[in-house]
Amino acid sequence: MGIVKHTLETLPTVSKEDLDRVDAIKDEDIDYSDIPEFKDFSGFRPWQERKMFKPIKQTITCKLDADIVAWLKQDGKGYQTRLNTILRQAMAHAQ
Repeated sequence: MGIVKHTLETLPTVSKEDLDRVDAIKDEDIDYSDIPEFKDFSGFRPWQERKMFKPIKQTITCKLDADIVAWLKQDGKGYQTRLNTILRQAMAHAQ
């Protein structure tokens, strides 16, 4: 099998049956024999230094109910990232 490339638009959907089948696999049943053990992390670079996808952020202003904002902020720093993740999951579900 060669390299398979997808864009966001061409990603195949994952069914509940697919997820259930993967969840049913036990760790000890996975064959790692063809994967070399990786111990040297000296060449690790943060994603900013690699050519990885990073969505372009856009600043917006919106009004949210106070209880929603309080819920998002209850775990501290990172509430905007949590909101983005929730919205991305809703967007994926709607598609």
